[in-house]
Amino acid sequence: MIRPGMVVLCGDSHTTTYGAFGALGFGIGTSEVEHVLATQTLVYRLARDMRIRVDGVLPTGTTSKDLVLHIIARIGAQGARGYVVEFTGSAIGALSMEARMTLCNMTVEAGARGALIAPDATSIGYVLQRAQDIGPEMVPGARQAWVALASDADAGFDVELVFDASAVQPFVTWGTSPDQAIPVCALVPRPADAADAIARASGERALDYIGLTPGISMLGLPVQRVFIGSCTNGRIEDLRAVAAVVRGRKVAPGIRAMVVPGSGAVREQAEAEGIAALLVDAGFEWRKPGCSMCLAMNDDMLAPGERCASTTNRNFEGRQGRAGRTHLMSPAMAAAAAVTGCITDVRQLEIHHA
Repeated sequence: MIRPGMVVLCGDSHTTTYGAFGALGFGIGTSEVEHVLATQTLVYRLARDMRIRVDGVLPTGTTSKDLVLHIIARIGAQGARGYVVEFTGSAIGALSMEARMTLCNMTVEAGARGALIAPDATSIGYVLQRAQDIGPEMVPGARQAWVALASDADAGFDVELVFDASAVQPFVTWGTSPDQAIPVCALVPRPADAADAIARASGERALDYIGLTPGISMLGLPVQRVFIGSCTNGRIEDLRAVAAVVRGRKVAPGIRAMVVPGSGAVREQAEAEGIAALLVDAGFEWRKPGCSMCLAMNDDMLAPGERCASTTNRNFEGRQGRAGRTHLMSPAMAAAAAVTGCITDVRQLEIHHA
């Protein structure tokens, strides 16, 4: 349904996902939804613009989830507040559509109002494959219009940031905000080293809630639950990555691991490819699509004190259940935690592609 150039408003903050298609998508509140439904308009303060350039190549074992956690950890949970972020650079152009959706989905965790990636052959091809209402005679005009949506070469931005994809490592959160994240091989930071009193207090509270000690390694930290899914990482590419890690292995004893596909279409495709059967044989629960434990929907929630390796977008206090402890990571990293029973550097495991 989404086309490049659209403005998409929805009562979900992760509507920023549609920036992967070159559509301006952002979440709005309930009263604003009413206004949009009644008038097809919305009075809105003009956002500032930020360009984030990412060049280089993501190393083996890292994904767009690691890239976005890397960026958020660097700029902070409010680092893009009031901005629409445009992602550009060779590393962005090399991403699949699934990976671009993950990147734009989590940009809101840096406070951004929206995220955009200029339409290119990858995104246009993806849309045209699925847009049954666009007949062959309409394709040339659509391509021409969508390609023109790119920013001008001499466009100015309020803020410009540059990142090197080759420096990205598998990331994991240690606290209760997506910006409280570190490379999996790094040590949990010491709040006393924070730049200001607010950051120190926030770090101390996060560590107290999450049950960690400053200066320890995240590697080997036991988990009791693994959740793979959500609008951040519930796409077919994510499930293929999980299958590659799990193939030839079993879920570790004492671990309850769930996989919730992001849509009915993804669930059917995973079943057709044999991914579902592989995961079930390994000891995963294969669930129907939905939000599930991303935000403790229905009975899918953590018990107090339970620690979860999760592919979701938020690790706030109580997000996955009262007093539950969430560590955000990529699908491959979550799969590694499921088969080892603890937070593990997926780069240390042998991967078995189909």
